[in-house]
Amino acid sequence: MTDATPATAASASDPAAPKRGVLRGLYDYVLRLAAGPRAEPALFVVSFAESSFFPIPPDVMLAPMCFARPQRAYRYAAVCTVASVLGGLLGYAIGYLVFESVGQAILNFFGYGGKIDALRTSYAEYGAWIIFLKGLTPIPFKLVTILSGAMKFSLPIFVGACIVTRGLRFFLEAWVFKTFGPALAPVIEKRIGMFMLAAAVLIVAGFIAAALIH
Repeated sequence: MTDATPATAASASDPAAPKRGVLRGLYDYVLRLAAGPRAEPALFVVSFAESSFFPIPPDVMLAPMCFARPQRAYRYAAVCTVASVLGGLLGYAIGYLVFESVGQAILNFFGYGGKIDALRTSYAEYGAWIIFLKGLTPIPFKLVTILSGAMKFSLPIFVGACIVTRGLRFFLEAWVFKTFGPALAPVIEKRIGMFMLAAAVLIVAGFIAAALIH
């Protein structure tokens, strides 16, 4: 009897290994798109798809594109914002029209199924703040867009919150990438989640302070 190869052994001991392999392949493919001649249209497509079903966030493309052409950083952020909001509308439609057959399957596939009940409860109490916080931070946006549709959340408020939160996120990232450049890329990429969360906390604190003052 022959020994199993390391890859086979890893797959057998870790059921998530094949999934990680697929995601790694998609990640590398998206990076190649960022360096290709059609990077900007590809950025639009990835940003659109990530809001409803695609697993790789547009930040993966936004960073190297801003490093390569810093003078276009804010243009790229605008592309991400517009595409992400439009993709959010697709996610909303999936939740609104076909949640049981399609939306639930998408959330389960990415491992978000167990979070649905908790998020439903949060929606009832906090409403648009859920969209704002989860859209600004690295928490998967598709979870919010699909569930917003499933819960028949107000569409105008949904769109407005998406525009604000996605715009803040991508323009903040563009500013960081444009300002600090590729020299700090490893640090930025490693800590981007912390940066986004800190920004969210500061913005929310500002709104609360303004409400208290008035």
